[in-house]
Amino acid sequence: MIKICGVSKFYDDFKSLDAIHAEIADGSIFGLVGSNGSGKSTLLRVMSGIFRADSGEVLYDGENVYENVALKDRIVYLSDDQFFLPNATLGDMAKLYASVYSSFSWEEYNKLLNIFSLSSSRKIATFSKGMQKQAAILLGIAAKPRYLLCDETFDGLDPVMRQLVKRILADAVAEHGLTPIIASHNLRELEDICDHIGLLHKGGILFESEIDSLKENIHTVQAVFSREIGIEEIARIGGTVSIKQRGSMVTTVVRGTEDAVREKIEGLAPDFYEIIPLTLEEIFISEMEERGYDYTKVVF
Repeated sequence: MIKICGVSKFYDDFKSLDAIHAEIADGSIFGLVGSNGSGKSTLLRVMSGIFRADSGEVLYDGENVYENVALKDRIVYLSDDQFFLPNATLGDMAKLYASVYSSFSWEEYNKLLNIFSLSSSRKIATFSKGMQKQAAILLGIAAKPRYLLCDETFDGLDPVMRQLVKRILADAVAEHGLTPIIASHNLRELEDICDHIGLLHKGGILFESEIDSLKENIHTVQAVFSREIGIEEIARIGGTVSIKQRGSMVTTVVRGTEDAVREKIEGLAPDFYEIIPLTLEEIFISEMEERGYDYTKVVF
């Protein structure tokens, strides 16, 4: 269990993180989404113990991560800007990781080497950007950490490789109990892999939630009425987040389980209606609007 307890971080007078609180359960795949400059990279660096929080702390099973060498043996941080030793081959970097992480698995390394079709003897400086991303992911997973902190992991990967990396991460969660925390500015990249997600904006987490819970409790309904119906009548069914009306067609976003939403809408006696699942982006937009935020300045 990771607990982020009131973490704040300043760069001179600029507050990058503002009293962040969050909990991340072991074995979950946590997506940290936010626009550029929202504080994602800073938070990951504090979580990995690279940066010291100006206030608050990050606890892993009750232990503070900062300057905790034994705890860091279980944490791998994959920066958006990968670092490799000058003139190092992938094999050289694997030896470095093996010397640092006690759980490094050469068996896992060789397996992933074949999956990614990378050369262990080739200098990483000659790799493309996408191949360097693959190399970083390979080394991070081969270290067999308990926690993998990923900053823009999918950036620079082609669509096929992105899906492959997602499958490898999911397999590592199932087989080794890995807990990935994946930061991205792209909500769509996280929707099909994460089970929990938090939205970071201007240094603070606006909200976090289990994705299935979000999706199960908010729905879009499109309904057609032959009789005249006003927005006020629709709003009285309760739980409405937004209502749009165009002629006889009404589109409304309603909170509640699908059965509860169906009962509410049928109570209005429409001639026809359908319940449409929202994408994660649409759910976030609804959440932002309800909280009074301008989603165009938050979501990506």
